[in-house]
Amino acid sequence: MIRVLFVCLGNICRSPIAEATFRDLVEKRGLSHRIACDSAGTSNYHIGDLPDRRTRRNAESHGLILTHRCRQLVRADFEEFNYIVAMDYANFDTIQAKFSRDISNGQVFLLGKFDPEVTDGSVPAVPDPYYEDDSAFEDVYQMVRRCNEAFLDWIGSQRV
Repeated sequence: MIRVLFVCLGNICRSPIAEATFRDLVEKRGLSHRIACDSAGTSNYHIGDLPDRRTRRNAESHGLILTHRCRQLVRADFEEFNYIVAMDYANFDTIQAKFSRDISNGQVFLLGKFDPEVTDGSVPAVPDPYYEDDSAFEDVYQMVRRCNEAFLDWIGSQRV
């Protein structure tokens, strides 16, 4: 089983929607028996909470129901998950700094590296919509959806 963990700061906006869109794609491709996913935050601000209501509302507009309860990234995640996927550079750096001894080669990367709309070789961060209006949540949904499609294609070419 290939296991993927999506990580943002509080586990209330970006990583839960990344988890939900990825799971949806996995199910639609009939790969649920081979690929599983979860999400977490680098902070402990929202442990046990549901994702932000705006994230849930946006997910529902795309047919996704978020029931995930926020949790913090822990050392054991590096043993349980094949891939730890950070939403932005700050969280990527936090993961690297806090868990450097636990990380396997190629295990941690930015989701934006799979954005098919980026053709200049740069790796964009998934922007944090928390302090923005509802349109920012839709922008995040669209970005993580297209990145997850490409990421799932990549996993298939590597392992499935």
